[in-house]
Amino acid sequence: MTEPVLIGVGSNLDGPVERLAEAVRRLAPEVEVLAASSVYRSEPVGFRAQPDFYNLVVRGRTALEPHALLARLHAVEDAMGRRRSFANAPRVIDLDLLACGAVVLDGPELTLPHPRMAERAFVLVPLAEVAPEWRHPRAGRTARELLEGAGTLERIERWGELPPGAPGPPAP
Repeated sequence: MTEPVLIGVGSNLDGPVERLAEAVRRLAPEVEVLAASSVYRSEPVGFRAQPDFYNLVVRGRTALEPHALLARLHAVEDAMGRRRSFANAPRVIDLDLLACGAVVLDGPELTLPHPRMAERAFVLVPLAEVAPEWRHPRAGRTARELLEGAGTLERIERWGELPPGAPGPPAP
């Protein structure tokens, strides 16, 4: 059985756009990437004395259960050189499991949907692009509705597309 998944991908170090593309490629074979949003540049949240972040959201599907998928995302981060120093630190890659089907979890290692996704432009803007009709299982609102109702968020701008060879945005 395959579950639809939404994964946030971000980077602000060491060629961040190339790191995004590499991370999306490394998700295979466990995640079938159906679409990747455009790349967005946003100001850091939390620790602000660092470079801007580049972010996108991947819409895909997987046979992995949520905890196994989270372990896969952490393995990709580790293989790409992610070091966890402090909260909101600069990072070469960040992979966040935003949602897995309609699964709702509240655990010490994993909360689904991601608990802060509706407060972050760097998630909501690319999410509304790649999966506008996805419905948040707790809030009952679509990605588009979450974005429209979010109020003031951090600065964000569309940067462009992933480099050639990486999955691109959905067709209009």
